[in-house]
Amino acid sequence: MSLTVEQRAEAAWLLRMAEHHVTPIDPLSALLPGLDPADAYAVQRDNIARRLAGGATVVGHKVGLTAAAMRRLLGVDEPDHGHLLDDMVHRDGALVRAARYCAPRVEPEICFRLARPLRGPHVTMADVLDATDAVAPALEIVDSRIRDWRITLADTIADNASSAGLVRGPWTPLNLAPDLDTVTADLFVDGAQVTSGSGRDVLGHPAAAVAWLADTLAHLGTALRPGQVVLPGAMTTAPPVRAGQKVEARFTGLGSVSVIFV
Repeated sequence: MSLTVEQRAEAAWLLRMAEHHVTPIDPLSALLPGLDPADAYAVQRDNIARRLAGGATVVGHKVGLTAAAMRRLLGVDEPDHGHLLDDMVHRDGALVRAARYCAPRVEPEICFRLARPLRGPHVTMADVLDATDAVAPALEIVDSRIRDWRITLADTIADNASSAGLVRGPWTPLNLAPDLDTVTADLFVDGAQVTSGSGRDVLGHPAAAVAWLADTLAHLGTALRPGQVVLPGAMTTAPPVRAGQKVEARFTGLGSVSVIFV
């Protein structure tokens, strides 16, 4: 870490105010030169702790930057991660207010539900699949409290890995699901297909991203718990959305999930 305790507290406060007032701020990396990933994770944990103190609960975790193109863009060689809270979860087909977000985007992901704990290090894909009892089609609502998405790695980490919401479709028992790396997802906005991708676009296999997460959390002295959900990363690009639009993702072998922004 290269920032002082006071500087990290300032970064956390700036992000809280940006989210509360739905008013994005300049990049933290520019406002606080020296902000590194360790500082950024400390900022993220500070804001999550405050939300937990306010009554929210952790329901899972998300992995970001699983696409090689995004890692190249930010000049990093591994993903990042954030928290999923109960107040971020929406039912399939929900009406969600667009005005609660600064600059929302939506991406399709395969959501994992864990039946057994996953504790690193040295978690394998086989361990992940053995611990998973079901998967579901999902949409992650990503948002940046950083103006115009002008983010560095440290910016997005501090900003809870840019996570803002989870919309989940029906669960499919893992033993009835297709091989997850072969699952494809087509993303539609107002009925028009805008992009598509597959499970292979998520670190080669979505379970590889969950294994990476379990190993990374082990360094923080924590583990993935039974009943928690994990979003392993986007299968496609994340188009921007606005009020009045319906977003739907159709997954081979898993069904569909949708959300309407109002």
